[in-house]
Amino acid sequence: MPVAGAGVDLMQHPAPLGILGGMSWHSTAHYYRAINERVAAVRGGHASARMLLASVDFAEVRDCQLREDWPGAAAILAREAAALERAGAGSIAIATNLMHKVAPEVEAAIGVPLVHIADAVADAARAAGARTLGIVGTRWVMSERFYAHRLAAHGIRTVVPDASAQVELDRIVFDELTRGVVTEASRAAFRDAFAALADAGAEAIVLACTEIMLLVDAGDARVPLIDSCEQHAAALARIALGEASADALAPEPLHGVEHGLHRGNALRAVAVAQGDRPS
Repeated sequence: MPVAGAGVDLMQHPAPLGILGGMSWHSTAHYYRAINERVAAVRGGHASARMLLASVDFAEVRDCQLREDWPGAAAILAREAAALERAGAGSIAIATNLMHKVAPEVEAAIGVPLVHIADAVADAARAAGARTLGIVGTRWVMSERFYAHRLAAHGIRTVVPDASAQVELDRIVFDELTRGVVTEASRAAFRDAFAALADAGAEAIVLACTEIMLLVDAGDARVPLIDSCEQHAAALARIALGEASADALAPEPLHGVEHGLHRGNALRAVAVAQGDRPS
C-alpha cells in the first residue's frame, strides 16, 4: 500500500504559512481574512489557508521601538520566527512594514524563506507601470533606508514626505490607527501628503504601514495607492495555493543600491537620502 503523502507535489501541497503578527493585531486580522478569502475564492467550498500565527504583544515591541532597541525587537521576532519554523511553517512573513527593519536578523534565525513585504510592493508597482513610488508609513520606514533600499533592488526610485509631514503621519499611525481610531482630520493629513508626493514625481504611492488602509482609499489620491498589506497577503495566498514559491518575488542580490537613489528635493516631499535618520 502506498505511504500516505508519498510523492506529494509540494507546490500543490505547500507547508503552512508562518505569520508573525500582532503589530498591531488590527492589521494581522486583515491579513488572516485577506489570505483566506483569496484561497476560498480559488478553491471554493470550505477551503482555507494552512497558517501558523505567532501574535506578539505589541506593547513589548512598541517599547523597543520607542527606545530604539532594535536588537531587542529583533530578538523577539527572531525567537517567534524560529518557533514557527519548528512548528512546521514552510515560509515566514512579518505582518507589518516597520519591523522589516530587522528582517535580516529574522532571516538569520530561520532556514525557510522570509517573504518580504517590499518585494510584494515592488511586484505591484511593476504591474502598475510605476518606476517612482511615494512612501508613507511610520517615520522609520519613511526616513531610513531599509525599505527604500529593498525597493531600489527592484529598480524602483522612492520619494518620501518632508520631515514635518513625517512626524504627523507617524503620530497618526501610533496614536490613532494602531488603536483602531479613524478621524477626518487624519484622513486630510494623508491626502495632503499624497498630493505632495505626486507633485514630487510619484507615479504611485505605497501605504507602507499595514494600518493606513483603515483610514484612506483610492479616492484620496490622484495616483494609484498600493496597499502593502493587501499585496503582501495576496503574495502569501499564492504561496498557500501552491501557485508560487516562497522566494519567487525576491530580488537579485542587493548591490550598489545607493546609486539608484535620487537625491533631488521637492516641495513637501524629498527623495530618500543615504544619511537620513528618524527625527
